[in-house]
Amino acid sequence: MLKFLVGVLISVLIAGVAGLAFRYSGSYPMGADVPHNSLTHWALETLRESSLDRASRAVVLPDLSSPDLVLAGGADYNEMCASCHLKPGKTKTDMRLGLYPQPPNLTLPPFLHAVDVNSERASQLARKQFWVIKHGIKASGMPAWGKTHDDQRIWSMVAFLKQLPRLDPGQYQILTARGDTGEAHH
Repeated sequence: MLKFLVGVLISVLIAGVAGLAFRYSGSYPMGADVPHNSLTHWALETLRESSLDRASRAVVLPDLSSPDLVLAGGADYNEMCASCHLKPGKTKTDMRLGLYPQPPNLTLPPFLHAVDVNSERASQLARKQFWVIKHGIKASGMPAWGKTHDDQRIWSMVAFLKQLPRLDPGQYQILTARGDTGEAHH
């Protein structure tokens, strides 16, 4: 039994030294133009999704059906989100092409997101969207808009996101226009 424990201890020590050597070697590519290897990608995606599921679970979902909410969120989406998450009729932007991981294309129809808009899964998605907009995502390019926007304004963006996949370019243009004062139309 003692031999076994010594073997385990030596293995752990060797793994730790190898891990430290790798960490400080600078050999892992950190450029946004080189994707992670599949193991790293899987680990980061799993960690992110599990964290978002846990963090957004307690978010209280308001009624997002108000046209005023959708209208208020549209202008903010256009100014703050469209360069990364696209708008109807756009398939790429210079900003989006330079980001890794690639941000989700939020203009895709709901069936491509595999979410029934009236399901519990849709409610969970709305809570996650609120949390992500408010808190951002580390090392992804997604800022924490909660530092500059109150919850009502963030919920307006979430309400707009529910409608975004159904919009054509003309409808999008109308719903994202700002008045002369810079305020969203009400």
